[in-house]
Amino acid sequence: MVDWNVDELIVIDISSGSAGFQHQRHDLKNKPVERLDDFIKLIATKCRIPLTFGGGIKSLDDVAKIINCGADKVSINTLFFGDSRIISKAATRFGSQALVLSVDYRCIDGEYFVYKHKGSKNSKRLLQDVLRIAEDLGVGEVLMNSIDRDGKAQGYDIKATELATSSCSLPIITCGGAGHNIHFFECFSKTNASAIAAGNIFHFSENAYPRSKEYLRRKGVPLR
Repeated sequence: MVDWNVDELIVIDISSGSAGFQHQRHDLKNKPVERLDDFIKLIATKCRIPLTFGGGIKSLDDVAKIINCGADKVSINTLFFGDSRIISKAATRFGSQALVLSVDYRCIDGEYFVYKHKGSKNSKRLLQDVLRIAEDLGVGEVLMNSIDRDGKAQGYDIKATELATSSCSLPIITCGGAGHNIHFFECFSKTNASAIAAGNIFHFSENAYPRSKEYLRRKGVPLR
């Protein structure tokens, strides 16, 4: 990641949390770890770039543990639909810059609804309403992922991204749909997103991260 000049790394644990966590592969150069906090420490030590980690966070102590393990930011989701007071307490204790609201959304009859329980259940809350509440709670930025576009490589949801950036003053990171470098350019040129996240596209060497950055620079997109 460092050699590729990646700006930030976002890691989301989609397992059952620390109790069900395993990183047991012996074919990797790093010694296998069985504890989630050791895994976070391993990533934080190796990547040396801003690290956001999320998944299975249920309390203020969980937020503290992840930050103490070396993460710069904590991605939260379930807390928003549970005891949202913990979000405000975390913002007061660690600063808003340390909190990222992870939002999974889907378009239904022209409206964007936020989903919970790993994107399996409609919360019945509109995207713009969730973002405004999150800002009031003290969240520092938002990672929004399109369930409909995730993994399909058909481009980002421009309309939803614009709706998000106009609904609050928080930095918006949009995710879901990257399949070609032109999708990055379209999103940067047509929306006010602060950043773009992607995963699958970078699994292919022909779409390596440095090449995407160089493509965007040639297109005149200001990058750090």
